[in-house]
Amino acid sequence: MLCSCIGLKIYASRFQINQLLLGLKLYIMNKLKFTLILAFAFTMQMQSQNSSDLLAHYKAYYAQMQQLGDTQGIINAMNHLTILEPTVRRLDTLAYIYMSDGKHRQAISLLGAEVNESDTDLDSQVKAISLKSLNEPKLAIEHYEVLYKRKPSPQLAYELADLKIITDDLTGATINISYGIAYATSDMMKAYYESQTPYQVSLMAGFVYLKAIIKFRENPETNHDASIAILEEALQIAPNFNLATIAINAIGSQKESLETK
Repeated sequence: MLCSCIGLKIYASRFQINQLLLGLKLYIMNKLKFTLILAFAFTMQMQSQNSSDLLAHYKAYYAQMQQLGDTQGIINAMNHLTILEPTVRRLDTLAYIYMSDGKHRQAISLLGAEVNESDTDLDSQVKAISLKSLNEPKLAIEHYEVLYKRKPSPQLAYELADLKIITDDLTGATINISYGIAYATSDMMKAYYESQTPYQVSLMAGFVYLKAIIKFRENPETNHDASIAILEEALQIAPNFNLATIAINAIGSQKESLETK
């Protein structure tokens, strides 16, 4: 009987100890959870503060680079800002800066080459110019067409006509040239860069030049004189039109070589 009482007391003591240990274990775990939550919240607060500080830093850096006219610095700042706080406006601006700096491949990498319903006018402009510069005339036409449908202009008509001649869409080019000749005004100019010194001529002269090229492309075997006559009209409008002079000489030389065969 005495042994049984002693056994019961030992069992009760062990049970109490186990309960105490279990309680202590739960207390430690709860404290650990609370500590981890506090640490996580502190880390998130620090990250948020760091992001805010970085954002303010690169905004100030961007403004300074703009004042200095440092294009590469502007690009670097805008790239960081786009990562820290991405917005459509920032992405469009960065792509436009790349395009303006001649980095057309980077501009297309940012915006993509496809036509999207969400494309802004700036998106379409950047895509059109960059794809044309990357020798992708068919893709460039798609974006120029978007701009032209939204707001037609002689300048856009010229770009479309020029690209359609390259892609052998002479009918489409003729339509754009007809629009351009009808709506171009005397104050509209077109820049050309085939010579060492870039120059400008009347946009009307540019359309007449394209008209001559189409005439020649329609039948390169017989349309020499007709196309040269149109090119001479372009020179009457703009005597300094070097590209028209080059075309006259090239077509004339081809005519002579055909006649001597």
